Formats: sequence, C-alpha cells, structure tokens
Amino acid sequence: MTQVSCIASDMRTSVLMATGQELSLAEATDWSEMAEIVSLAEAVERAIHDGDAVAMEGFTHLIPFAAGHEVIRQRRRDLTVIRMTPDLIYDQLIGAGCVRKLIFSWGGNPGVGSLHRFRDAVENSWPVPLELEEHSHAGMANRYVAGASGLPFAVLRGYNGTGLETLNSGPGSAPTIKPITCPFTGERLTAVSALRPDVAVIHAQRADRSGNVQLWGITGVQKEAVLASQRSVVTVEEIVDSLDPRPGAVVLPSWTVSYVAEVPGGSHPSYALGYSVRDNDDYVAWDAIGRDRAAFAQWLDTHVHAVPAGQR
Repeated sequence: MTQVSCIASDMRTSVLMATGQELSLAEATDWSEMAEIVSLAEAVERAIHDGDAVAMEGFTHLIPFAAGHEVIRQRRRDLTVIRMTPDLIYDQLIGAGCVRKLIFSWGGNPGVGSLHRFRDAVENSWPVPLELEEHSHAGMANRYVAGASGLPFAVLRGYNGTGLETLNSGPGSAPTIKPITCPFTGERLTAVSALRPDVAVIHAQRADRSGNVQLWGITGVQKEAVLASQRSVVTVEEIVDSLDPRPGAVVLPSWTVSYVAEVPGGSHPSYALGYSVRDNDDYVAWDAIGRDRAAFAQWLDTHVHAVPAGQR
C-alpha cells in the first residue's frame, strides 16, 4: 500500500508519495468525499436523524445556536446530545423534547444560573425523561481526542477516587469509566471510552468554496469533535473565495467535513470573534423564559418554529 504524508505551506497542501513523487491536492484526493455547501435545513435533514448521537461544540463563542434551532424545527427525537459545557442551546433542545440522553461535564447559563428546562427534565421527566452521563472536563476532552485518533479509550489520573464511575452505570448502559493498570509502572489509572458521535455540529467564521473551514479565537474541542464523528455540519459566518492565514487558526480540510451552510449570526447569542459580540441581555432574559413551561413554549413558537431556517 502506498504511504503518503501531507505537507502544508501558505494554506496550500500537497501530498508526497513514498516514492518521492509530489502530487497536487486535486490529484491525490477523492473529490466525492468533499464537503457539500448546502442550506442549513438541508444539512440538518441529511446529517441528523432520530436516535443519533450529536455533539454540538463551541466554547464561549462559536456556539452553533442556529443549527440547534433547526434540529428543533425538524422535530428530531431520541437524540443523545454531547457537549463539554451544555448551556442555553441544550436547554432549548431538552425543553423541546429532542433529547433522550445528555453526555456532559458541566451545565449552566454562564454568568446567570441554572438551566431550568434541563432541571425540569431531570427532576420531573418533562417533557420526556433525561438520562445523564457525567464526566470531568478533562475526561470529555480526552474522550474526543481518543475518538479523533481512532483509539478505543483515553487514560487519566484525575478520575481516581472521584466516584464518577458510579454515576454512569445505569441499567442497560455500557460503562464508560474503568480502572486500568499501567503495563510499564503498575500505576492504577482510569480509562475513559472514546467519543465517536454520529454527527458533530459546529459554527466557524468562514469556509471557502471548496468546503475548507477556518475558525479562530477560543477553539475548544471543535476540531476533535469533527474528526471523531461519522458526519459533520458546519455553519459559517461567510463563504469566501480563499482562506487567508490567521494566527492560531484551525483549518478543517474539506474532506473532514460533510456539510457547510452559510448562516451569518449562526452563533447568536454567543459571539463569533471578528464578526459579532456576545448578547449578554439574551442570556439574562433566558433565566425567566426557561423557568416557566408556558413561557418557554411561547418562546419556542415565536423564536424557533416561526423563524425560517438560517434566520433569527
């Protein structure tokens, strides 16, 4: 089998064959596997199905709210949703009845308080019962890395003595935390199973017309989530002719992405660095909306179901 390695320079990529022959990206790539640029509604319809495990990532900014709202509009059900820090978008998905299980490490309305639709589902099974699988931040990040690397698990020290394994051993569920002994030192460590979602959903600043995606700022685990997943949906602020280099930017090549949709403002009320600012008032207002079932239902009808895909 021919071995290849990638060489990246000035945003251009070539492939160097084991024989020393250098091929262009076009010559070396199966273009049938490139990202498709579609509408948000089409991306969600084609990528996300009832019963899927869906990871919507984005830390502080670039949170994919527009995509989450489209999932609600299309009335997906029985989803297992995965996120390191579930905030308003998962509160909304849970309240809309889309979610069967949540895999997470922290949940709340940042700087404001609790997620009341999340609490109502846990405490009262409204609108449907919610199963929980809880990990630490480090555990979740390393689970994504293991999935992106094609490995079955990650290894940590920090879980020892936490008792987290007792929280994730419900009837019929496979354990995701197990003790392991280092084969070299004999040290007792903890293994956490890899995360391999059916679908990753992220928001980014931009993509080019070939579907290569570029994001910068606080990047969280978006790259790892996409690489760990079978399919991916990326909403972007804009589609451009070419991607110019940005310090610290992450570029997801087109062959790692399934669908790209241009959705300006798609991370509101969070922000997209260089494009928008955080809507703090929206986060504050959510506390009262989320507390009351009737207020939430009215918000859902007005701000999600009555709004066309890609708009807010």
